[in-house]
Amino acid sequence: MTRPDTAFSGPELCAKPARDVIDLLKSGEITTDDLIAASLARMDQVEPQVNAVVTRCPDRARARPAPKDSLLAGLPIGIKDLNPVEGVRTTFGTKGMADNVPKASDALVQRLEARGGVVLGKTNTPEMGAGANTFNAVFGATRNPWNTAMNAAGSSGGAAVSLATGELWLSHGSDFGGSLRSPANYCGIVGLRPSPGIAGGSSAHLGFTNGGVDGPMARDVLDCALFLDAMAGYDPVWPISFPAPATPYVETARQDAGKVRIAYTPDLNGFAAVTSEIDSVLRAALDSLRLPDVTVVEHCPDLPRLDETFRALRCLSFLGSYQVTPDSVTQHYKDTIKGNLADARAMTFDDYVQAERDRAAIYNTMAIFFQTHDVLACPVNGLAPLPVEIEYPTEVAGRPMRDYIDWLQFAFLATVAGLPALSLPVGFTPSGMPVGLQLIGPPRGEARLLQVAHTLEQALNLPVTLIDPISP
Repeated sequence: MTRPDTAFSGPELCAKPARDVIDLLKSGEITTDDLIAASLARMDQVEPQVNAVVTRCPDRARARPAPKDSLLAGLPIGIKDLNPVEGVRTTFGTKGMADNVPKASDALVQRLEARGGVVLGKTNTPEMGAGANTFNAVFGATRNPWNTAMNAAGSSGGAAVSLATGELWLSHGSDFGGSLRSPANYCGIVGLRPSPGIAGGSSAHLGFTNGGVDGPMARDVLDCALFLDAMAGYDPVWPISFPAPATPYVETARQDAGKVRIAYTPDLNGFAAVTSEIDSVLRAALDSLRLPDVTVVEHCPDLPRLDETFRALRCLSFLGSYQVTPDSVTQHYKDTIKGNLADARAMTFDDYVQAERDRAAIYNTMAIFFQTHDVLACPVNGLAPLPVEIEYPTEVAGRPMRDYIDWLQFAFLATVAGLPALSLPVGFTPSGMPVGLQLIGPPRGEARLLQVAHTLEQALNLPVTLIDPISP
């Protein structure tokens, strides 16, 4: 499907790739103040329509100059409103923390600032990051720039929209059940959920768990790789932290991928529901590759008890967070979060032990799969965006959804098995909404995954698209 006609009326600087802007910063041709001014001007243009960057901190950004020889060299970035930033309102999208101003930044924010990132704003998220539609009682709903009547998915919806509209060059996201991948899919940008331990994740009180991770979001694969380089590295405050690779991710991503073996599954062996519209777009993209070194087969390994395992891990995460959150905050939680907590309390220790056994079996299955394939390709979501007022779909392709988690089943595998997964824009629906292909790679296989994604991106020749928000 070809790209629909779009327009971009923002500042010229906003349209440049992050890596090009960083080169301009290092050469002295532009300054961070120039970029802050351009970014703020673009926010003024589009924020009334999309509501993506909900808190701005330009004075703090201007007061924290970054060395030109640092990795990001003073590039303004966005931080999701789940991660504390010193002196900047951080609400977690919940009324009980609407006026929260942290006295210290979390470890990942500190690392990004040490490597030359300049935090310019906080991006919108659903309450406590729960839900794949970005809205909350503090800031309201974030809208999809490709059609502002539709949702932008979640929970990193604000981050994805800030990139698609050209408000920011790089924007941070996080992911447990597709919270980074789904918004990237719906907004036509690139989002990478790294393997646990690579780029930051669970807070200190759940430091050994590895369901939720932080990750990079960008407009194309090389910028995504660059942002991952800025995030990666051993962190002694995070128990499962893993060292960065000797060769930067962005360098590996640029290298010739050689022979690439892709297995495509439209529904994970019938596990996840998908509309024919989404499957058709993805098949058309893969069919159009026609590269001598790229083979595509339809295959998916058996993944028994994937649903039960994912839900157990999610319950553990919710209960762990709830236990250390004061009543002044939890009393405001929306009904879906209360439902998550009820599910968690209903589980037994035996349930959690079984989930760990099942998780190990799924991991071992995928380890064998990756001996003969480079990536498993599948949808990111089984349907196109819905109207922003609909919290979650009650059915997909005729299959009823039990709750707001069911429709996210394509996200479960990477989370359960601890695998890196990337959403790559590959086409559009007939109505002009972006469609991403999910590429799942081997454990700590971010470098190869980015390399394969860059190869497909170049082969498909789909240009990076920055847009002015489109109202129906």
